[in-house]
Amino acid sequence: MTTSTPVLPPTGTLRPLGLDEVRITGGHWGERQAVNAGATIGHCLHWLEALGWIGNFDRAAEGAPFERAGREFADSEVYKLAEAMAWEIGRTGDPALEAEFVRLTERIGAAQHADGYLNTRFGGPGQEPRYANLEWGHELYCYGHLIQAAVARLRTRGEDAFTAIARRAADHVCEVFGPGGVERICGHAEIEVALAEFARATGEARYLEQARLFVERHGAKTLPEAGFYYQDDVAVRDAEVLRGHAVRALYLSSGAIDVAVDTGDTALLEAVRRQWDRTLARRTHLTGGMGSQYQDEAFGRDFALGPDRAYAESCAGIGAVMTAWRLLLATGEASCADLIERVSWNVLAGAVAPDGRSFFYANPLHQRTADADPPPDAALPHVRAGGRRAPWFDVSCCPTNLARTFAQYAVYLATADDRGVQLHQYAPAAIDTEVAGKRLALSVATAYPEDGAVTVRVEANGGGERTVSLRVPAWAEGARVTGPDGTARPAAPGTYAEVTAAFAPGDEIRLDLPVAPRWSLPDPRVDAVRGCAAVERGPVVYCAESLDLPGGDLDELTVDAATAPIERGGRVLVAATVHDRPDGWPYGPAAPEGEGKPVELVLVPFHLRATRGPAAMRVWLPQE
Repeated sequence: MTTSTPVLPPTGTLRPLGLDEVRITGGHWGERQAVNAGATIGHCLHWLEALGWIGNFDRAAEGAPFERAGREFADSEVYKLAEAMAWEIGRTGDPALEAEFVRLTERIGAAQHADGYLNTRFGGPGQEPRYANLEWGHELYCYGHLIQAAVARLRTRGEDAFTAIARRAADHVCEVFGPGGVERICGHAEIEVALAEFARATGEARYLEQARLFVERHGAKTLPEAGFYYQDDVAVRDAEVLRGHAVRALYLSSGAIDVAVDTGDTALLEAVRRQWDRTLARRTHLTGGMGSQYQDEAFGRDFALGPDRAYAESCAGIGAVMTAWRLLLATGEASCADLIERVSWNVLAGAVAPDGRSFFYANPLHQRTADADPPPDAALPHVRAGGRRAPWFDVSCCPTNLARTFAQYAVYLATADDRGVQLHQYAPAAIDTEVAGKRLALSVATAYPEDGAVTVRVEANGGGERTVSLRVPAWAEGARVTGPDGTARPAAPGTYAEVTAAFAPGDEIRLDLPVAPRWSLPDPRVDAVRGCAAVERGPVVYCAESLDLPGGDLDELTVDAATAPIERGGRVLVAATVHDRPDGWPYGPAAPEGEGKPVELVLVPFHLRATRGPAAMRVWLPQE
């Protein structure tokens, strides 16, 4: 039975694999995991120490009034880092990181109250009382990240001092907010998804029941209305679309799916699926980014998807992966894995610099100015977080969130059921699991998405006939799959290509995906980009940077979307024109464009933007 995985529902269409069953062995995601382990986790630890956010626990443990560092939710960043460390220890067994984890555990535990309460912002001498500000205090939110870190620890190392801290905190939450207690919710969802998974990890049913209570209390309007941040206006099962603060909405959806699956509440599961489908159809950017407005980091109205004001927070990308993964396990639908791929390659992959030490908070699709690098020794205000990656932010939810996600990323590659194994994301990997009690081991070789060939080799099969299923992305018209007998056949986009055989060691399956660059056009209801076009290659969205344009003015650029993008020398190019329009009153009858200067415009992957120096950037390009 799989244990070392962040999401382990007792029922579902697909069974997740753990870090002990699937391992990334190279490629982009292998490099990202190596950089995460070698640079990002230590970088986060440095900043949490330097700014005093970990030190808050030391001072709280002393029991005297103190000047606390950081925002009200700073404790949660320490917990997210602890989760990243726990998954990384589970992945590699790093003894130095284990020692650091133990030291961190001691500092956190020293600040816990006898009844399980744990927060460095509330409840201490000279501080506001416990739960005095559920709207903005984030106490339950912080518990959620503590508990998720404990799930990682339980499933990689078992019971220890850290998991004991989380148990005491979870028991405290059940005591205070359970039946007959305080019938309210946290302003920021997170405790719901954490308690549901903690119930699975510990076998304690009351944690699931408390998660259910929190999910059902949304919509009771126990919180004051707070603009787009508000997630208490309507019951989860009655909503039609994800709305308000994007991260809160996605964390709540993830928790609701867990509760629905574990309690057999098909109506609740269907409600979340309905909201998810409408959100993808009307409120999601081409990159998979969610949260279309800077105001309140929120979803906007349907089709309000302006590229330059897109917030598309990195944490919202992680929340989208969390929700899509749970729906994939419950339903087996390829569209869920498609979304994980889109977000992974276009939000998560670019949210961290190649060296792992600077980050995007927001991920807009249009950057109008060529912003200079922020200072390397200062935290950047998160409201100015779209132009250049910064080493840290005053609200640094994203760096630690990314660190924990990359440490566990291998689990998103594959699943199993009683028939065989399903491949959802493509990277060089080794998979070794059991299908119906018998071993099935596979290796995956690919340079995807640089190349569209994915080769799966059977290393061991102890169970006779098995089915290996390979996801065919919705964009992959013309994909083909070849089985061990050498016969190739078309593979329908948006499905899984299944190959069933009594595999022998050495048998190979090959999936060929057409990753040539292609134009993508927006739905005409997206006013902000009507008349524009964008380029995608495989799952990767491309963008233009001013560094590659004569004169550097992207406002003077138009493209010829009737001419297919081309590849040359490993680069993607499109036919474009650079105009020299005269200044003057910008409204009136259409004026002739003039000749303009034709150019072949080089495009770069969106996730590699802002890696060559300051540059303006845009994904959606005006058509001629």
